[in-house]
Amino acid sequence: MKNSILFNAKKLGTFEANNRIILAPMTRSRTAQPGDIPTDLMAEYYAQRASAGFIITEATQISPQGKGYSFTPGMFTNEQVAGWKKVTHAVHKEKGHIISQLWHVGRMSHASFHADGLPVAPSAIAPDAQVWVVGEDGIGRMVDCPVPRALSKQDIKDIILDYRHAAKNAIEAGFDGIEIHGGNGYLIDQFMRRSSNKRDDEYGGSITNRLRFVLEVIEAVSDEIGANKVGIRLAPFITQRGMDDAEAIDAILLASKKFNELGLAYIHLSEADWDDAPLVSDDFRHALRENFNGSIIVAGNYTAKTGAKLIDSGLVDFIAYGRKFLANPDLPYRFKHELPLNEITDPSTLFGGNERGYTDYPSYSNLNSLGESS
Repeated sequence: MKNSILFNAKKLGTFEANNRIILAPMTRSRTAQPGDIPTDLMAEYYAQRASAGFIITEATQISPQGKGYSFTPGMFTNEQVAGWKKVTHAVHKEKGHIISQLWHVGRMSHASFHADGLPVAPSAIAPDAQVWVVGEDGIGRMVDCPVPRALSKQDIKDIILDYRHAAKNAIEAGFDGIEIHGGNGYLIDQFMRRSSNKRDDEYGGSITNRLRFVLEVIEAVSDEIGANKVGIRLAPFITQRGMDDAEAIDAILLASKKFNELGLAYIHLSEADWDDAPLVSDDFRHALRENFNGSIIVAGNYTAKTGAKLIDSGLVDFIAYGRKFLANPDLPYRFKHELPLNEITDPSTLFGGNERGYTDYPSYSNLNSLGESS
């Protein structure tokens, strides 16, 4: 693997990534409370993984209304920005690059996060889904999402301003760019799909209308920080959470043309990663590449070899790795030297907790040193 295309540098937006191996965004729920503030432990976690071509952070809510899971970080208070500065400083000290993924969950939320008990969405339709919520007993559980409140037009304008403000905060916090979370059944995805968007105004109905919200968000944040610092995550083939829509691919391909016109730095595809998941067709990949001149990132159940093969095809530019990077902070080194990978040791540490299952996964050099000294 030493000569693999995975280790070729490539420019992305305003910086050059020194490899094509990306740390995928993964919710880990380890902020300081109250206030959902990033911590020194989070800075250590991301700095450990700074050998990635670049890091995409865990999803970060743009406002209190945008929150859907316990202990996830925000990007809307001075205290949160100060916490994120520790993270970006730690990553940059290790000569890494880091992008903030900005997030509004929409209906993927719980009553306990909202004063009136109601999450918001394009339409008042509950998802067939659950979110992780820590109860008064301090224990986190998956709980059902309630029926949301349908957003008014003024609400929509306010949320677009929240995205703009969060993007500005992210750059102030030292991030190299932002990624707008437009997939996985969250608010932007909810606007894009007929199954969750039953509006009869200019934000619903036709594909063009259903894309209006995401395009207005992108225009706002691009105006604030520059389109070359903006990417978007999409999930074209994911149908869970009540998001099944036969027009989803058509909507995303049309959106990709619009994103190209707006000058986005990249599109990041969240692909299904279970064993019998549907395959992403070559036709879709070719159409996306034809529509969009920026970089294309994919995240799914990729190995070093399958990721390199896909990049070699010319259809994508970067591969994002989640769980492999979670358990292997030195994943690029292990890939390059074809070394064995750590496995996730305790799934209960994925959400919430302390350093266990978070910053205590050893790099190969540390593991080897421990073996030699024992």
